Amino acid sequence: MRKKHKENLVFENILVEDFAAEAKCISRVDDKVIFIDGPVAPGDYADLRVTKAKKSYYEATALNIRPLSSYRTQTVCEHFGVCGGCKWQHIDYPTQLDFKTKQVSDALERIAKVALPAINPILGAPETLYYRNKLEFTFSQNRWLTQEEINSGLEYDRNALGFHVPKRFDKILQVNHCYLQPDPSNQIRLALGDFAKKHNLSFYEQIKQEQGVLRNLIIRNTTTGDLMVIVQFAYCTPEQVTLVMDFLAEQFPAITSLNYIINTKGNDTFFDLEVVNYKGLPYIVEEMEGLKFRIGPKSFYQTNAKQAYELYKIARTYADLRGEEFVYDLYTGTGTIANFVARQARKVIGLEYVEMAVADARINSQINGIENTEFYAGDMRKLLDNEFVSQKGRPDVIITDPPRAGMDEPVVRTILDAEPQRIVYVSCNPATQARDLAWLDIKYQVEAVQPVDMFPQTHHVENVVKLVKRQ
Repeated sequence: MRKKHKENLVFENILVEDFAAEAKCISRVDDKVIFIDGPVAPGDYADLRVTKAKKSYYEATALNIRPLSSYRTQTVCEHFGVCGGCKWQHIDYPTQLDFKTKQVSDALERIAKVALPAINPILGAPETLYYRNKLEFTFSQNRWLTQEEINSGLEYDRNALGFHVPKRFDKILQVNHCYLQPDPSNQIRLALGDFAKKHNLSFYEQIKQEQGVLRNLIIRNTTTGDLMVIVQFAYCTPEQVTLVMDFLAEQFPAITSLNYIINTKGNDTFFDLEVVNYKGLPYIVEEMEGLKFRIGPKSFYQTNAKQAYELYKIARTYADLRGEEFVYDLYTGTGTIANFVARQARKVIGLEYVEMAVADARINSQINGIENTEFYAGDMRKLLDNEFVSQKGRPDVIITDPPRAGMDEPVVRTILDAEPQRIVYVSCNPATQARDLAWLDIKYQVEAVQPVDMFPQTHHVENVVKLVKRQ
């Protein structure tokens, strides 16, 4: 049955049929696919309000959900359904893993269309809560109000410290407890929010962007016990900065790296801004197999450290290094993979777009006594060309871990010209990975596929593919 509801098309009592990409589910009405956004699961029934109508499909949000799915499990977070961070928290973990494997399989078969071996069982995470080592929170004068709060007619404190509501840059959900990062993450966030209100320190104004002392809070931790806190200030005085930073230092002595940034730009990015180390060291340290990796305020590091270790071990195994190989590590970041495999290789060259990351990579080699690495910064499309390969040497193995957009076609062409014996392709997006595998198929065959779950409670999945040169 369908009817008009507030000038939107609504389909009533529709069976949710299956999972879809991007944490959505799908149904069908009149042979038309409906992509559903909302906390539903296959087997549920719901009313579907159409938000976008296309010729071949609809997009819709779910209303009046009848939670009948056998895939459901009890959620733990009070913010589930509003916060966009854990959209699959209502799905039991084995089902999450099954669908992530299906995502990989579908992408490789539908997009790559290359010969594939049997896909290895997905490597699930031992910890499905409190597994992240980095979270970023926003201060705002525009707290997200629930419909019940709006309907009540009461006045509410509009200051918030939490996450952006999905698709709303200007609205922040006040987070009481987040199950993604272990404590003292929650204690630090809540204590700082209360302290700011007590001392009349204004929160940032996202729309006008011309007022607000406190703007952003980043908390990072490592498995070694290090703890980094970064506070972004906007329109502040030196006295206000000192007040906040002294409070954090005194209240949370476990913080090993306490830093702040002054940012009055139109966005929260701070790679072009000075980071002031207020107390402790200007970095934290992660460790894998005795290797130490320094992580600065601007450094990238995989946000699930324990699963990152498993991911890197798979990449190293697929590289099949015997000690004599010359390795290129593309999109090396801070050189984590490059340094991780360097002891098993003759030489490793890491290439990365971000110059600051390359500086970190060199430091990580230095502090670990690794002397057989070199790192270069530049646009991968321009940096990795035939001239570079001719000057530096033809690689025996290439390990590549590109961003979600995958590798650019010029990069793939250079890889094909270089003709390494093996390619290890680590991806956070099976769709773009599949596209690149199709390009590589002219000279390489897929020998192994290993999905890895780095982000439980979400639809995201990592995938590692081993390719070998055709004879």
